Amino acid sequence: MTWRASVLTLFPAMFPGSLGQSLAGRALDSGIWSLDASNIRDFAQDRHRSVDDTPFGGGAGMVLRPDIVDAAVAAVADGRPAVCLTPRGRRFTQADARRFAAGPGVILLCGRYEGIDQRVIDARAMEEISIGDFVLSGGELAAQVLLDSIVRLLPGVMGASESADDESFGAGLLEYPHYTRPAEWQGHRVPDVLLSGHHGAVAAWRQAQSEKITRERRPDLWAAATAS
Repeated sequence: MTWRASVLTLFPAMFPGSLGQSLAGRALDSGIWSLDASNIRDFAQDRHRSVDDTPFGGGAGMVLRPDIVDAAVAAVADGRPAVCLTPRGRRFTQADARRFAAGPGVILLCGRYEGIDQRVIDARAMEEISIGDFVLSGGELAAQVLLDSIVRLLPGVMGASESADDESFGAGLLEYPHYTRPAEWQGHRVPDVLLSGHHGAVAAWRQAQSEKITRERRPDLWAAATAS
């Protein structure tokens, strides 16, 4: 069964964007997953196709109306989880990518302006997800980030089944450094253990490096990994 992604946006021409290239693009062409991008403006009822209005309580900017957004969601709703991409949301993780990849697909709602009327988010029981502690002009780039991380985990997308296992966050740690030929470059040598041919020693070195890098660069991840 094809894994299906539906994106609700004011800028459908932004898709597939980068998702039409590389692993995700080849998987899209081969039918492993499908992508449809709907224009929220198509669900407006007035002749100006307006989708937003001023916020109650005052303040700058405009807010996407709940009735129009709800109609857009209803047009693609089929039991798949619905996600609202917002900097206010819970931070997206590799565990989320695996969870979504294991399901039938996802519906992604891309906000614009000052945001989306909270009532439709609550009424549709959407997950509110953020890709980081920063603000974008809209949710479209965030949607592409989510889909890229999910699609690469679908069966048949990556060449080697173990590729996803050793990556950063696969076991709660950052990934170890990688090296290839030449063995010496500009006075820098590849660590001797990687040239030893001793698989057990290589595995131990890689684990130690993952732990060291995680401890130094992401103490939050290290604390979670050691606690579990």
